Amino acid sequence: MAGLIYLLLCVGTGYLICRFCFPNMCRFGEKTYKGEPLQVSPLFLCLPAWFLFGTLPVTWLTYGIACIFGAKRHPLLYANLIVMPLLAVLLFLGLRYLLKREKPELRKYFSTVTPGEVLFFSTVLAFFYLLMFWTLFSRNDKLYVGWSVASDFAPHIGMIRSFAVGNNFPTSYSHFAGLDIKYHFMFQFLVGNLNYLGMRLDWAFNLPSILCMLCTYSLLYFYAVKLTGHRSVGYLTGLLLTFRSSQAFLDYAASISPKKDFFKTLLANTEFIGTTEHEDWGLWNLNVYCNQRHLAIGLSVLLLALIYFTKLLYDGTRRAKQAADEKLLTILQENPEEELLPGERAEHLIRESVFRREGWQPASLIKPAAIGILLGLCSFFNGACVIGCLSVLFLMAWVSDRRLEYALTAALAVLLSFASTQLFISGSAVSPNYFFGFLADQKTVFGVVKYLLTLLGILPFVLLAAVAFLSKTGKYLTFAFLGPVILAFTTSLTIDITVNHKYVMIGVMLLCIPAAYLLRKLYVMKGLYVKLLSLLLVFALTISGFVDLRVVMKRNDPKDGNVMELDENSDICQFVMKNASSKDIFLTDWYSLNNFVLGGAMLYYGWPYYAWSAGYDTYLRERYVHSMYEAATPEMLDQLATACGIRFIVVDTAVRTSEEYTVNEDNILRTYGLVYNDGSTHIYDTRLKVYTEGRVE
Repeated sequence: MAGLIYLLLCVGTGYLICRFCFPNMCRFGEKTYKGEPLQVSPLFLCLPAWFLFGTLPVTWLTYGIACIFGAKRHPLLYANLIVMPLLAVLLFLGLRYLLKREKPELRKYFSTVTPGEVLFFSTVLAFFYLLMFWTLFSRNDKLYVGWSVASDFAPHIGMIRSFAVGNNFPTSYSHFAGLDIKYHFMFQFLVGNLNYLGMRLDWAFNLPSILCMLCTYSLLYFYAVKLTGHRSVGYLTGLLLTFRSSQAFLDYAASISPKKDFFKTLLANTEFIGTTEHEDWGLWNLNVYCNQRHLAIGLSVLLLALIYFTKLLYDGTRRAKQAADEKLLTILQENPEEELLPGERAEHLIRESVFRREGWQPASLIKPAAIGILLGLCSFFNGACVIGCLSVLFLMAWVSDRRLEYALTAALAVLLSFASTQLFISGSAVSPNYFFGFLADQKTVFGVVKYLLTLLGILPFVLLAAVAFLSKTGKYLTFAFLGPVILAFTTSLTIDITVNHKYVMIGVMLLCIPAAYLLRKLYVMKGLYVKLLSLLLVFALTISGFVDLRVVMKRNDPKDGNVMELDENSDICQFVMKNASSKDIFLTDWYSLNNFVLGGAMLYYGWPYYAWSAGYDTYLRERYVHSMYEAATPEMLDQLATACGIRFIVVDTAVRTSEEYTVNEDNILRTYGLVYNDGSTHIYDTRLKVYTEGRVE
């Protein structure tokens, strides 16, 4: 109950912030960006905005206060005792003040909601409720994690539990404890706080995930409808986002032999389809939204920013075009026989856009500042979405009005991102380097084109056709949507180029809008064959995604045993929760996800890919792990354990059978006291030394 109250306080806080910063937000759905009447319900913009503008700052406030009480055993107790009553008082006073000024017209929020929209968003809610609880659920006091998400959930659950049952302040990475935190962890902190407030872990993780997915689909729907003026484009955009376009289905179908068993083989398949690198991870399909739960909140913030700034782009192109045409008309009227020189109109357009006050002077400082702050706060929820958003805004700004609003938003976003980076990370969060080709086999222009066609199927061809039906402003906006894709194929920001896949997904999400516009355009044209072509294109664009969905369901089917069972009541989990804080580091084998992690254990060296991809030096720690487990004398072991900050040393079956080192458990036993023994797992406490100056006591 306390967790639900916390979320409601977040939404209420966001409502007050939006009323102050965007007093006319409820009217934003009355017209398209072209100025045509629209009347789409403001609910699809306002509810996500209230959630985002409340949840991000409140989560940061809670975290900041918890840091102040970081030396306490339960910092979140103090943080919530301060934050929740404070928000309740502010919300009461704020609502009282607003109600005195004007009575809320609830009718305007609901009167324009159509039955189609009710059906669409009910389906989205049911769909993601199923997906989230299919991959993570509790039953009989045990937690079950689906196989397709278990790898990513290892650091997620580790971080969540380090807050919920630990005191991870100042924050350290749960799978590489003792150093800084290079991992964007604030969504996990939000979940950990909800879990601390009494919300069961599956609900604490799944509920914010579902809400963030609803925000993403709601904002994407609103953006698509406001761009095109058609609700059907919003529905189709959501469909294309859910079920990706890819050549994967054709490649997989061609590989099935004999063909008479096609449907039987297809239905029995449990592997992600596709031939590009890491497709077997489910890198491009719905599995991403299941295992990277923090992605949706970043996508929502990105869409909210684009919804605001796209109006500036349309205003800028419309004003510059009108002014340039008037200028040219005046010239021709004064000199009827004069002919326009090639490029003269473009010259006037540039002059009107760049060298007029309207092109730069901000109409508001509060609105772009609020968006910039929100983007900055999002950097440790999902930094990739912030970078992706800035890449789109950078391209949009060139032809927009009020460019200083773009500059203010970008400056605040970068400033807050830099400040949080300096607070949490030793060194730089990103190291930009030119890297052409992303995951393409051939790092050439031809290789990239081939890779994109394999990855995206017919989507590039649909987009090329869609451009023909778009206005010049729509064409340029479509180009701006390519910003994150261009970034992904030209720049390496981290040691692991694979993480650039999120930039491609951001770009594809936005490009689904013009693709959906073309599909709708074809369907309303006269002629049966054109309508059939539209339906055929929808099928071709989504068939791979539908196959992906079936694979996600089968790979996480509990009836087939495709889940990992975790038990908070297990002896190991209880030992960690009762005897260790987040300052106590465990020396273990390469743990990924188990009851140690569920207990909130801070691992010296968890599964190395997580830490390596985040930018940590895993090779050095690997050598230290080998040295400690293989240490020949108590003095050598104690010196290493002290230098590495180890509190508990775990010796279990994985340690004893490791092919990387040969454990000397006799030496560990001669050095430290045994504090846990269940027959196979032994835990030694380095604070209980059983030797003095080389002599066993």
